[in-house]
Amino acid sequence: MKIVFMEADNLGKDVDLSAFNSLGEVVVYGKSEPSENAARIRDADIVIANKILLNEELLKTAENVKLICLTATGTNVVDFPYVNGRGITVANVKGYSTMSVAQHTFALLFYVYEKMAYYDSFVKRGDFARSDMFCHFDKTFHELAGKIWGIVGLGEIGRRVAQIATAFGCQVAYYSTSGKNRNLSYARLDFDTLLRTSNIISIHAPLNAATEKLFDADAFDRMKKEAVLLNLGRGPIVDQAALADALESGKIAGAGIDVLEKEPPEPDDPLLRIQDSTKLVITPHMAWATCEARRRCADEVYENIVSWMKGKERNVVTE
Repeated sequence: MKIVFMEADNLGKDVDLSAFNSLGEVVVYGKSEPSENAARIRDADIVIANKILLNEELLKTAENVKLICLTATGTNVVDFPYVNGRGITVANVKGYSTMSVAQHTFALLFYVYEKMAYYDSFVKRGDFARSDMFCHFDKTFHELAGKIWGIVGLGEIGRRVAQIATAFGCQVAYYSTSGKNRNLSYARLDFDTLLRTSNIISIHAPLNAATEKLFDADAFDRMKKEAVLLNLGRGPIVDQAALADALESGKIAGAGIDVLEKEPPEPDDPLLRIQDSTKLVITPHMAWATCEARRRCADEVYENIVSWMKGKERNVVTE
């Protein structure tokens, strides 16, 4: 059994992959090389990948491939009609990053919500030392208690964020992008009501036809001026040009973003022109990537392979 890691660097060099050696011959490539990817998997039985498009163009000469393991939850990189037609099993990983993403959601929020960049700079550049006051609070900030926290995508991560927000005294509401979620613990609102009433909105939804560009110029027009938007879902859920305009014009108060429409971004990405970190903080798609979460991800892939070898389905996806 030949196992090929196509993008092992996505798991980090501090994650030990040696356990996979017990399952067969293991070949590890750190990064994708588009001109070489097809050759790399030509005689593979199992392909482990993350962002590479797993379609006919890549797989047509890889006649031995029987299992594709994704080091991610999202499956949008897979051409399911093709792999299903070939009888190739696809397994993803679930739940490994819940605590990590929930934690980062609040890190982004507090950095913007409490104007941390301004206050840290105020002290470090010596202004506090020169002050005749024992405190300084020129940039207004607010408590979370009593605020409405709107969640778009009340899956496992969204529910964890809801629990933490509730502990801070927030009233939690959510919008179901599929229309199927019926969680009686929190108020379910239509999208317009969520936009108009929420003080904080965090996105934890997958990217699909219902969510792409969900947050556009019209959505920002309907949000509160004091609202903060957090995107921990997928970049294209937010129209970045519209968000930049909303922040610059004061339509909303701030945003914390961990995912972008294109990663890494183009130099002319409209969000990069906003250098005021009291309005916008951007992190490089790292919310999922605590050391613990990356290790869990690798462990989940290992267990998926072991189960498949035993003829059992584990985290198998077909669409």
